[in-house]
Amino acid sequence: MKTLSAFSSLVGVALLMGASALWGQVSTQSTDDTTVPWPPVATFSILGYDPDTGEVGGAVQSRVFAVGNGVLWAEANVGVVTTQAIVDVSYGPQGLELLRQGLSPQQIVERLLSDDPDPRPEQWTKLGRQFSVMDSQGNVATHTGSRASDWAGHRVGTHVSAQGNILAGPEVVDMMIEAFGGTEGHLSFRLQAALEAGQAAGGDSRGMQSAAMIIVKEDGGVWLNNDVVLRLQVDDSDNPIAELRRLVELAARQRDRIRGR
Repeated sequence: MKTLSAFSSLVGVALLMGASALWGQVSTQSTDDTTVPWPPVATFSILGYDPDTGEVGGAVQSRVFAVGNGVLWAEANVGVVTTQAIVDVSYGPQGLELLRQGLSPQQIVERLLSDDPDPRPEQWTKLGRQFSVMDSQGNVATHTGSRASDWAGHRVGTHVSAQGNILAGPEVVDMMIEAFGGTEGHLSFRLQAALEAGQAAGGDSRGMQSAAMIIVKEDGGVWLNNDVVLRLQVDDSDNPIAELRRLVELAARQRDRIRGR
């Protein structure tokens, strides 16, 4: 099996009211942006697991070109990681390796932070890291650093986590969790609904540009020995979430056709 990254290369009111029982721990942080060397990038993401199919995956939207280039990492029978805010991309492959070694998501969050050498604390401080780790059974742990740009925070539910920075407010991650729990069907549609709900709640305070999604399961993809159920990326668009929706629906039609439905 291969480690996979998503490489560069209004949800209705009834939906948003569903599944409030999934809400779990919430964490919020704020900071000024005086120490970062670039205009801070607004990002929100969702990680999710489907216990009926065994699929695990994630989706992300950001006001940056090609957000899928390094934010989402996944491996079948291992789990999925998202790394964002004042990002260290190495948290992705490191997180998957620690999952392979049998550490729990919470242990991995603690290990990644403690082992981070913080090589550029003035401009790329580890205090601004935001990341989430989910194992192949849907257990999840998430961290939002104190220097992640306001509004930043996360919410964790059953088999799901939503996290983001430079958002309109906490309602963004709240609505993402509700939409994920209130949507039926394939995991891709649940992840997509979460992004749409987050955007409908205000989303990125600086706008939209790119989006990506990845879902994995052992032998779950088309062709032989393919663990990639879905890997989609919209690198530059005025409405990347809408374009991602088009691709998700196209992929669903392809799956149904291949399976003879």
